[in-house]
Amino acid sequence: QVQLVESGGGSVQAGGSLRLSCAASGYTYRSYCMGWFRQAPGKEREGVAAIGRDGTTTYADSVKGRFTLHVDYVKNTLYLQMNTLKPEDSAMYYCAAARAWSCPTAEATMDPQNFRYWGQGTQVTVSS
Repeated sequence: QVQLVESGGGSVQAGGSLRLSCAASGYTYRSYCMGWFRQAPGKEREGVAAIGRDGTTTYADSVKGRFTLHVDYVKNTLYLQMNTLKPEDSAMYYCAAARAWSCPTAEATMDPQNFRYWGQGTQVTVSS
């Protein structure tokens, strides 16, 4: 059974940093696409950063240059390093996994509808 457990959220001031972690069990990262998504109140869930089965990493335009996705294949853990945080980054952040066949392209890895397995989420709040 696939399980994803996020941690690392919190409250920071604008310009600060946070690192989110997603510990996976029940599968190995190399056979799945993995991604970070976020959802703010009243908004749709959106892709933030994702990695395909081939290791290709994709970022939303809004976070390019500020966020970095990293996978530790030994620990089976996905990380999202978030720097220079802005108030508009405030949201619930979710880790998600999908079998590789459902996310064959970079665009597909950023679509939450392609992801079957989800963590419980971790809140990120950035104050101005």
